[in-house]
Amino acid sequence: MKDEGLFGPESLTWQVHADPILWIAGLRALLLQAVHPAAMAGVLQHSDFRADPWGRLRRTADYVGVVTFGSNDEVARMGARVRGIHRKVRGTDAATSISYRADDPHLLRWVHCCEVESFVTTYQRATGALTPEELDAYYAEQTRAAAVVGLDPADVPSSAAEIADYFASMRAEAAVDRRARRVASYVLLPPMPKWATWSPARPAWAGAAGLAAALLPRWTRRLYGLPTPPGSDAAATAALRALHAAMRAAPDRYREGPHLRAARQRLDLIPAG
Repeated sequence: MKDEGLFGPESLTWQVHADPILWIAGLRALLLQAVHPAAMAGVLQHSDFRADPWGRLRRTADYVGVVTFGSNDEVARMGARVRGIHRKVRGTDAATSISYRADDPHLLRWVHCCEVESFVTTYQRATGALTPEELDAYYAEQTRAAAVVGLDPADVPSSAAEIADYFASMRAEAAVDRRARRVASYVLLPPMPKWATWSPARPAWAGAAGLAAALLPRWTRRLYGLPTPPGSDAAATAALRALHAAMRAAPDRYREGPHLRAARQRLDLIPAG
């Protein structure tokens, strides 16, 4: 019997996470996560995000790719590594004097919910492909991913309604301070190599990151001080759909990530090579 990993090719998770629009969703997730002060304290005090934002983004993408498409052994190894790192990350937030630790279920739940809500919301706005029942099924599947980092799946929102209730309850803890703006600046305008200064890479990235910010919930955009004029949500969705159409027209080698391709080869869905 072939090892399909946590989800398998018939899952909603594969459908959503295989779509190339997910890199916009990943940027949105980072901007959403940044509005929780304790989460940001841990990132800024214990990670190399400022020194190496590209490496941090690449490792995050690698984690999502392994958990989504990896074999059961690969997922287990990745989970053990991440949980080991989390056990070492702890401290006190200088701004609030609140103690934190990365393996705190409260913070793990926040990071998880920001990710999965961003992934499926961005996908849905780009495609309109999921029914309400499929949205709920996606969130239910993602409780398995939550278990990888040590969360109890029973304590994680498992439907669209539960996710909405969760974020409504968390808004009281949300705040955008200088640290959140610093992280946002590294997402929106990360340092680039000299060769990219005069290439299309910088404006292309700025446009994609700006779109990710425009896709944030309105309450989050208000915290960041971003404009929310009438029609802004519809305009962001239209821009996202145009980008998605362009991405879907690209050859497979540009649309498929390495983890998806490796999984398809492992399951004999495409020839090796």
